[in-house]
Amino acid sequence: MSAPTADRKATGVFSPGRAQIAQRTLRTDNWLKAPIVTDLGFAAFIIYATVRAFMQNNYYVAEYHYLTPFYSPCISKGCVPEASHFWPQILPDVWWLPYAALSLPFLLLFRLTCYYYRGAYYRTVWQSPTACAVAEPHAKYTGETRFPLILQNTHRYFFYIAALISVINTYDAIIAFRSPSGFGFGLGNVILVVNVILLWTYTISCHSCRHVAGGRLKHFSKHPVRYWMWTQISKLNTRHKLYAWITLGTLMLTDFYVMLVASGTISDLRFIG
Repeated sequence: MSAPTADRKATGVFSPGRAQIAQRTLRTDNWLKAPIVTDLGFAAFIIYATVRAFMQNNYYVAEYHYLTPFYSPCISKGCVPEASHFWPQILPDVWWLPYAALSLPFLLLFRLTCYYYRGAYYRTVWQSPTACAVAEPHAKYTGETRFPLILQNTHRYFFYIAALISVINTYDAIIAFRSPSGFGFGLGNVILVVNVILLWTYTISCHSCRHVAGGRLKHFSKHPVRYWMWTQISKLNTRHKLYAWITLGTLMLTDFYVMLVASGTISDLRFIG
């Protein structure tokens, strides 16, 4: 980054009170590694999830009731009736509309407004800043007080919807224990159950959930149950970043496995039924 010029507004990192350093940073370590890896991880998930959401095939294994989370709830008129379960098929069957278009936008907004993801893509995508002690390319900083970033404050509301969708994913995982002979159990069940457990862990460890449990309590001693809940959620919250990344991986793994079985590429490894 070049030194501030006369026509540049004296704000942000170029304000008179800041050190006048021409270099972008004096750091000598590989500070670009973390943001690059983060961007690659985000890109991998976004590309995979987008392609799969619009493929509109190989999302359901009728024999074992495996439904990928990318298509749940399946409420399009193009959905296999068995995959919809009791959900009404209300969305038109067109190529540009995902079968789970009612839930996917809310899940995207829940993650997009997540406190961890905000910090991650603020640094890596917007470079605000890219790393500690690295000057950012923006002359101004308004925080989350103006449009569009003020919409980040809606995160708590998307949390409630995400929790509801996690209930639906739980239902899908339970239904998948049915097989042609009755109760059934296979590798697909393991993947679905592990995925939904991790999704719940990520959702419950959310900062908004922590606030709902005990954020406004003035006297913990008068609310022992809520205090206990707040304490347990706080423990999970310390690893919220880890769960955020793990669930991106398990979502892709779950969908990929269901796709392989549904397409006949592989057979489900069955233990019972």
